Amino acid sequence: MLSSPSKSLLVAAATLLASGNAQNTSYYTTYGGSPPVYPSPNATGIGWEAAFAKASNFVSQLTLEEKVRLVTGTPGPCVGNIGPVYRLGFNGICLQDGPLAIREADYASVFPAGLTVAASWDKNLAHVRGADMAAEFKGKGSHVALGPVAGPLGRSGYGGRNWEGFSPDPYLTGELFAETIMGIEETGVQACGKHYIGNEQETQRNPSGGFIGGTNSPAEAVSSNIDDRTMHEVYLWPFANAVHAGVSSIMCSYNRINGSYGCENSKTLNGLLKEELGFQGYVVSDWLATHSGVPSIKAGLDMDMPGGIGFLDSAPSYFGGNVSTAVNNGSLELSRLDDMALRIMTPYYRLGQDSGYPPIDASSGGLNFFPVSNYLYNFTYGPASVDVRDDHAKEIRAAGAAGIVLLKNVNNTLPLKAPKNIGVYGNDAGDLINGLYSLSGLALSVYGYEYGVLGAGGGSGTGRFTYIVNPLDAIKIRAAQDDSLVQYVLNNTLIIGQDSLSPTYPTPPDVCLVFLKTWATEGSDRTSLLVDWNGTALVETVASTCANTVVITNSGGLNVLPFANNPNVTAILAAHLGGQETGNSIVDVLYGAVNPSGHLPYTIAKEESAYSFAPIANSTALLETTDVYAWQSDFTEHLLIDYRHFDYYNISVDYEFGFGLSYTTFSMSNLAITASSSSLTATAAPAKIAPGGNPGLWETVYTVTATVSNTGSVAGAAVPQLYLGLPQPTADLDDITPVKVLRGFEKIYLETGRRACTGGVIFDTWWHTSSCSERLTVNRSSAWGPSYVEIWPAYEYALLPPDCIDRSIQYCSFHARRRERCSLPLEHDMAAVETMDDDTDVIPTFSFEPSGPARERREESSPWARRQSGQVYLGAKKSATRTVLLWLFPEASALYQRIERYVLSPRSREMQNEETTRRLIDSYTQSFDMVAIAVSLIKVYNVD
Repeated sequence: MLSSPSKSLLVAAATLLASGNAQNTSYYTTYGGSPPVYPSPNATGIGWEAAFAKASNFVSQLTLEEKVRLVTGTPGPCVGNIGPVYRLGFNGICLQDGPLAIREADYASVFPAGLTVAASWDKNLAHVRGADMAAEFKGKGSHVALGPVAGPLGRSGYGGRNWEGFSPDPYLTGELFAETIMGIEETGVQACGKHYIGNEQETQRNPSGGFIGGTNSPAEAVSSNIDDRTMHEVYLWPFANAVHAGVSSIMCSYNRINGSYGCENSKTLNGLLKEELGFQGYVVSDWLATHSGVPSIKAGLDMDMPGGIGFLDSAPSYFGGNVSTAVNNGSLELSRLDDMALRIMTPYYRLGQDSGYPPIDASSGGLNFFPVSNYLYNFTYGPASVDVRDDHAKEIRAAGAAGIVLLKNVNNTLPLKAPKNIGVYGNDAGDLINGLYSLSGLALSVYGYEYGVLGAGGGSGTGRFTYIVNPLDAIKIRAAQDDSLVQYVLNNTLIIGQDSLSPTYPTPPDVCLVFLKTWATEGSDRTSLLVDWNGTALVETVASTCANTVVITNSGGLNVLPFANNPNVTAILAAHLGGQETGNSIVDVLYGAVNPSGHLPYTIAKEESAYSFAPIANSTALLETTDVYAWQSDFTEHLLIDYRHFDYYNISVDYEFGFGLSYTTFSMSNLAITASSSSLTATAAPAKIAPGGNPGLWETVYTVTATVSNTGSVAGAAVPQLYLGLPQPTADLDDITPVKVLRGFEKIYLETGRRACTGGVIFDTWWHTSSCSERLTVNRSSAWGPSYVEIWPAYEYALLPPDCIDRSIQYCSFHARRRERCSLPLEHDMAAVETMDDDTDVIPTFSFEPSGPARERREESSPWARRQSGQVYLGAKKSATRTVLLWLFPEASALYQRIERYVLSPRSREMQNEETTRRLIDSYTQSFDMVAIAVSLIKVYNVD
């Protein structure tokens, strides 16, 4: 299936995820409408059997007090702490923030935000970022990373924490959410998907007088009122991906859902998460999100954090001694407590955290909020101030550039072509002047800090920078290569007030770079979608003098851009939140060292008022109410958020969802759709629930192929996007289906002309239907439920021609991503293979280390490539196993055609014959410039 050298073949297969064991099909009413679902389902360890057995043995030896200790947080050196049981060799569990860095740590990196990853549209990048962050968590002794984020999803553009997550599109978020989780957990760290569920605003997220987010009105937290279809097809969607990916824990949210608090909502915890999706891990509360003891436990909460009703003290507590009392008096069954303990310990054993795990960095406690005097236990510490940054700066820089979206580029203004006189303007261009850590009073204000580049948002999801590269310094370094003059004014008020570019001289510069920022933080929602610090007026002032004005935004969310059509604004870059290498990432794109490949993960409308369809619940009346249940947020827009709304109502926008320019051009052709069977059904057959739901919901039903070509003069990455449209309902006027929804994408690196990579790129994303499976037919008679269509590769290989390996490895090499869900150790012998059943593929894996020029090229081409050091994947998969990638270096060019014939033998039984495999490799080792070759076997289970 290799095409001509100037094209790259995209292969995808569609999978239907139909309705599966839904608990209740009624519309959730506005008040008190969350139906009860009891009892809380017991974990069975499906998919995690060995770890579950270890956990069962451990829990069977615990006393009642020790079981309670396991489910109740306690003061300690980490953000969250589970106390040790030293008599059984258990040192406790350390939980640390957050989604873009290990926050309470020194000598740690700050990565690009989830929003930036979403703008990259790169699943590989999400996976590697997750793995790299997890390596830092692990190095600091943290067992649990409190992230990634899929709640808030981004229903409202004003959401203060949208930047922590990915995109308001549930499919895009679901893909990147799952990839991040797999990256984290392959490193041996537990991922905690949060905040579950409907956590779509910060305003009144907590009851009055409660933790951050509550107002002064005597009221309960805001209730997100969501109907069943919207719940399944929008907000539950990414969490289904997370459970299917094997997430260890889920954090329940502060808000209420249909009248019931998120951490004691039996419908969402017992019914949707544990029963319908088959979640085998544990549910942990957000900090102080627990509002009861036994009721929360029976509703599905497994771990209470931080443990006490007050933030710093262990007592009083809704859990703790009250759980012991409830078990002793019979109001709580011991079997439920045992299930909680099993759910907590199973991921601990699954990821090997019981053996050789690094101890807690001794410096952690000094950075945290718990006074040492409040500790109840003696925790085990390792060395202090361990430097865990490794070489992650290179990957952070590349990831930040990948998430920059080129929105406008008149007459190829960018990339810059050695301008002699450069003007830099705006308070986002320079260095931080108030310190490197933003979690302070300013972090919870509307606009954050005035001077300094914005690399991360505020609140518990931020990071503690060890440094940040600001754009001005990066520009100076790059401009020196051209002997360019760099002038700058960073005071917005000064520029606007004097209505000129003075003291810039000569003026106007050849190019004027205007840097804008928009703060967003936990604890408050945004009050405007315009850029902060009067940035719009700043652009208009500069552009009135400078006919070549380039605008760069660092933002914690979407911005409307009134200056977008100003003729003197010749280019616009949306740079989002790039982490510690922000300035370098921006300069790489400005000067063309990196061809921009980001695409919008949201829509930019023409006017701010266009976003009123999904408002933040807030008003003077609510702030002054005496009705404790007054705060209600009715999701009356149903499925129509972001681009779905604009498409449905045919509203013109400035920049559509998925939009992004490049310094080259691409074309698409040869779209083909093939059904996997002539007897497809709309619903999956009943089956035993597995993580992710009914296994039949993930079966392949269609294959979609297309050809993408680089038709320009510069190498670059395209992002083909696959959308699905379904018929509109005819009977229920309140039931609206989006015009089209995203159901597939892949990032493809292509050389220009005949140097394009061929055959090496595949769709390996999930393609979910827009509504209940019945909408694939005209019949609407049966119950609502989640329904997915999943894109998988038709061939499980990616074969890259030798002339473009070096340029392609950054974008292609991680399709393998070590994603085998159940793998034998590399040293495993054939004796174990003989015990495998016929439903198993055995894929030879060739471990190697290239030497000489090949190694140097690999390391120069991409720091991400080093994550795959030593592994070449060959093989073909069965229907739901993970992707297999072959990537080799130019020295191996003589091997390509011969291995290609071998790999393309459909489901070759030779792949299960070790002796045949060894003979094949022995015949061709002369083609490799490598130090050593070893053959091993990996068992890949058919997870269908």
